[in-house]
Amino acid sequence: MSGLDHIFLQASAPSVPARWEAAFPKGRVLDESALLAWLKSHDAAHSLIWLCTNPQWQAQVEAIRKAQATARWVVLSNTPLSQEGLVALEAGARGYTHAHAVPALLQEVALVIEHGGLWVGPDLLQRLVKATASALSQRASPEKQAAKAVGNASVLSALSAREAEVARAVASGHSNKEVADMLHISERTVKAHLGKTFEKLGVRDRLQLTLMLSGEQPAKVRT
Repeated sequence: MSGLDHIFLQASAPSVPARWEAAFPKGRVLDESALLAWLKSHDAAHSLIWLCTNPQWQAQVEAIRKAQATARWVVLSNTPLSQEGLVALEAGARGYTHAHAVPALLQEVALVIEHGGLWVGPDLLQRLVKATASALSQRASPEKQAAKAVGNASVLSALSAREAEVARAVASGHSNKEVADMLHISERTVKAHLGKTFEKLGVRDRLQLTLMLSGEQPAKVRT
């Protein structure tokens, strides 16, 4: 369970998802004026603000940032969309997920953010991985590409041959289904290989794996 103080920004009644209340029974619900007043007189380092998308949510986010630049917030959406998620993250959100996610998932979101991570849905994560892989590939010089190949060989040596194949394909921006089709295995098998790969390399998700294999993130191999 997260040790953060959870605050829900209520835009209109009733706007607080029942599952959020179940996830954080000690959480507080504040309207915008009350939240901004609180932020101006308190340190939000140990708090997490949650708000639902609405016609004014971007203006609300800007007001939160002006009140306290270090405040952390999560955007909840009744209909999550990758583009909206990117907008939220670009604005500084630490997470973006479904407004009616089960309580256990909302608690996991909070825990990831508490430990310095970001939370995005699988579709948005896939877009970020693909864009990151493409950008890193385009900017890499021949010398860096050669060094990357050497580094990859060292990192991937901790994996089985099949796990290494899956890791390279995923780090290139392919989805689980695409990897399964490429390697003639099931998506379930791809997920199993990815899980073992994440554990062995000490990475949390596909984006970290992509950065590691690009040489942008130090290798942390678990033995």
